[in-house]
Amino acid sequence: MTWLNNLSQAISSFDDLIYVIGPSAIIAILILNIILIIKDKQLKKLSQALRILQKTYDSLDNQAKLIIKTDLELHKTQGELDKKISGLYTLQKISHVLSTTLDEQEIFSKISEEHLAELGFDKALSFLTDPSRPLSVDNPKVKLKIGYNESELKDIFSARLCKEIWEPAIRHAHIVSNIDAKIHPKELESIFKICKVSAFVCAPITIKGAVIGALFVGSESPYSPITLGDKEMVSILATQIGQSLENARLFEETWRSHQELETKVKQRTKELSEALEEIKIFTKRKSDFVSAVSHELRTPLTSIKGYASLLSAGKLGELPDTVKERLEKINKHSDALTQLINDLLDISRIESGRVEMKIEDVDIRKLLEAVADMFAPQFKEKQISFAQEASKDINTIPADLNQLQRVFINLVSNAFKFTPAGGKITVRAQKIDSAVQIDVQDTGVGISKNNLNKIFEEFYREDNEINQNLKGTGLGLSLVKYIIEAHKGKIWVNSKLNEGSTFSFSLPLTRK
Repeated sequence: MTWLNNLSQAISSFDDLIYVIGPSAIIAILILNIILIIKDKQLKKLSQALRILQKTYDSLDNQAKLIIKTDLELHKTQGELDKKISGLYTLQKISHVLSTTLDEQEIFSKISEEHLAELGFDKALSFLTDPSRPLSVDNPKVKLKIGYNESELKDIFSARLCKEIWEPAIRHAHIVSNIDAKIHPKELESIFKICKVSAFVCAPITIKGAVIGALFVGSESPYSPITLGDKEMVSILATQIGQSLENARLFEETWRSHQELETKVKQRTKELSEALEEIKIFTKRKSDFVSAVSHELRTPLTSIKGYASLLSAGKLGELPDTVKERLEKINKHSDALTQLINDLLDISRIESGRVEMKIEDVDIRKLLEAVADMFAPQFKEKQISFAQEASKDINTIPADLNQLQRVFINLVSNAFKFTPAGGKITVRAQKIDSAVQIDVQDTGVGISKNNLNKIFEEFYREDNEINQNLKGTGLGLSLVKYIIEAHKGKIWVNSKLNEGSTFSFSLPLTRK
């Protein structure tokens, strides 16, 4: 009921107001109240709009700040990118310049102040050192100095710098710069003062993983701070220097090895020439000795054979049968000795070049037929089959007929000697490139692998049952070898024990 009382009082007060000021004033007051209410609402709307506008303004301001910050970062990034591109271009130029020399002394001189300025630095110092010795003022071999004099170098290679800069770079292959947090600020200030820079980078120079020196670069301007990109550039440059040094040392090593090898080759060639001359002298002496001895033997041998023939013929009276048998043995062995002497003389003459080969066109088929006819009775008696094969593209070959006939006789006789009854001997002739190859193949006892390289040596006879039962001089194959080589040909043998042998030789088809 209280509100009814309040309402009643308000109406009573309003009636009293109307009675005092009059109806017109009341209307004016109501209109004014209405206007105030309207203005209040508009004010509230404006306040709300102002708050929205303020919020929008704050948002735009933040965005503007972000745009400015992003723009600054982009400019900074663009600047670093331009600097890196410029640095890479400079590194490429330096690399090209370094590749033009293989002299270790010239490598560092190829890096100029212009190159250093293009990389954004004012000072540079590079040195090589011996890792086995303690780092000191005398140890480094300074190879590059830009912006420093000799007196400044002594201050730079101080114990403090050795500890803070050179030691990490040389001993641990670390890249050191003023942006590293490991260096104490006071130590850093000392480094700046001694090196006369406001920023620096020091990178190790390595060859095959071993540190051999360091490259130190610095900037005097405080407005040129060191970045990670700068460290990377300096590291690449140090690597290029190391690679160039390695190439130079490899070239030097190769050149020295070449010189040593050339010296050794000359020395060995000289030794071989001297040995060859000695061999020639020895061979000549041997040939002269064999020739002289053979001639000396021929005279008494001829007398022995002559007297034996006279006695055998009964010119000096009848002889008992036992004496005749012994005379026949004397005659037989005299013939064998005569053949030995003849072979020795022939080898000596051919070896010394005193036998001139009478080269003519030899019909190979007729020569093979003549050899077959010569050995036919022996083949028949021992039941050995003989075959001869000559390819159609071979007619004649340039050779000395008599000497070539001796070659065939010796090779076929040798094959006959070591081929058991019922075996087979085949002689083939075929054209290979610009030469004719002759193969004398048998199914005999063969030759052991260890003796193949000895078979053409003078007086060599393989130790087997056949050679033990049959006499021989061991000069036949040696004589064949000398004859073939005198014709500018080659001779060789392929053989296996109990599987037979194939003696092959080749002669050129054109006259030389």
